[in-house]
Amino acid sequence: MSPEKIALTIALGIILGVTPVLGSTTLLCALAAILLRLNLPAIQLVNGVVYPLQFLLLIPFYRLGAWMFRADASTVSLGGVLALIREGVGQAVRALWIVTIHALIAWLALGMIALAILYAGLVPLVRQLWRRVQPAVSSRYGR
Repeated sequence: MSPEKIALTIALGIILGVTPVLGSTTLLCALAAILLRLNLPAIQLVNGVVYPLQFLLLIPFYRLGAWMFRADASTVSLGGVLALIREGVGQAVRALWIVTIHALIAWLALGMIALAILYAGLVPLVRQLWRRVQPAVSSRYGR
């Protein structure tokens, strides 16, 4: 893998790993890895590392989506979501469907910007690391 592919793998693993749709990140990362010919285990590793961030950012994405679409944000809190779940999972899914779509659009808007920034910042770092590691790997394997 090139340093650019490694940087893209890390950046996409982070951005896709915080998608505000619970249960979707593994599939999204796998699809990205297959379509872009990235390292599948590496992107899943990054996805796993940022997994706690998905939960931390879920309510902020819900709120941002509600704000962007001027939607009712009364259920957009941890307490509100838990109350909906207590009423019934089916009711919670119906109530949060539009909120989740709004959050997903907010994530897409921010995610594209964050992906570009992350990638731009990671490429020089990975290249520098690559230059340090490459001589050791080459001498070890006789290249």
